[in-house]
Order: sequence, then C-alpha cells, then structure tokens
Amino acid sequence: MIMDFQDETKELDPQYYSLLKELLAYASEQENVPANAELSVTFVDDEEIRKLNLEYRDLDYPTDVLSFALEEEVEEELVITGDELPVILGDIIISVDKAQEQAIAYNHSFKRELGFLALHGFLHLLGYDHMEKEEEKQMFHRQEEILKGFGLSR
Repeated sequence: MIMDFQDETKELDPQYYSLLKELLAYASEQENVPANAELSVTFVDDEEIRKLNLEYRDLDYPTDVLSFALEEEVEEELVITGDELPVILGDIIISVDKAQEQAIAYNHSFKRELGFLALHGFLHLLGYDHMEKEEEKQMFHRQEEILKGFGLSR
C-alpha cells in the first residue's frame, strides 16, 4: 500500500511515520485491501481540524480524527476498474493536539493513541462506521483485534 504522510504541525517525530506505515500495512493485509491502494495521513493542530470539522461536518469544535473516503460508490457513479489502476482510499486527518491530550486522559502512550486514531480513520475509509450500536460494536471490536494483533494494545 502506498502511504503519504504530511505533518503540518512540524512537531511530530518521524519515527511515528514508520510505526503508522507498519500498522496500516498490517491492517490492510487483515482487511484484504489491494496492494496498489493509496491513502494519505496528515497531522494537524486543533485549530486546523476544527476548521475542517466545521466545513465538512458543520461541527464547530476540534475532533481527534477525520476521514475522507474517495472510493465510496454513489448511485449513477461511473466506476472504472482495472488491475493496473490504483485504489485511492482517501485521506486521514489526525489532530496531534487531541492525540496528546487523549493519551494522557486514557492513560496510555502517545504512540498507542496515534496508532488507534490512524487505524480508526483507516477503517472509516474501508466503510466501517459507528453511527448505529451494532456498527459501533463491530468497528471497535475490529479495531482492537488489529491493534492487539499488531502488538499495540493497551
């Protein structure tokens, strides 16, 4: 899987890129994602994610992670397929401020929180959701399975 990482905060240690690349590669194997799939992960501060949350979700507060899936099918959409064409999954936006705050609040490492948020965003790109109780149960169970299998459990 091809992954692009950008740190708009200029505060994140590059070691976390390797961790997240390995985690998302592991998750993509677990979820049978095509090898030619692509996604981006961008790290921002609370103010930037608040602006995005307001613009795209009409919610005026900072959140921890946003996902923008590009492979969602809608009615009457022209779908082009082919083995050589990449599967563009979409974009994951993570608030570094929220990740730091939540790592302290949940009493685990910043590394674990970043992994959790990246995986959460990734599963959203794959179609998982948590709007309904049953969906939430399924998504959070899958998240914990992957984190545990990768070795990044609480």
